[in-house]
Amino acid sequence: METYLNHPTFGLLFRVCMVEENQELFTTLYAQRLFFLVTTSPNGLAFEPISRSDARQLVENRLRLLRRMGLSKDLEQLQRIHQQTFQ
Repeated sequence: METYLNHPTFGLLFRVCMVEENQELFTTLYAQRLFFLVTTSPNGLAFEPISRSDARQLVENRLRLLRRMGLSKDLEQLQRIHQQTFQ
């Protein structure tokens, strides 16, 4: 399932993957050059800009976790996103 979020400055963001509970990685929808770690809390959403290399590392960590957990459907989907975004 694709998830989108509206950033107040950068417009529509596309969800790349979950990072941890209440924390997800998003990128700008069209250019996919700006990345944000979005944290959900009772106070709302917090957007933390991160570098492309840090975003790539987070996705690769998530891929390893999905492999260990044996979640092949989620793994395949994230592998496609990884390839489209970082290669």
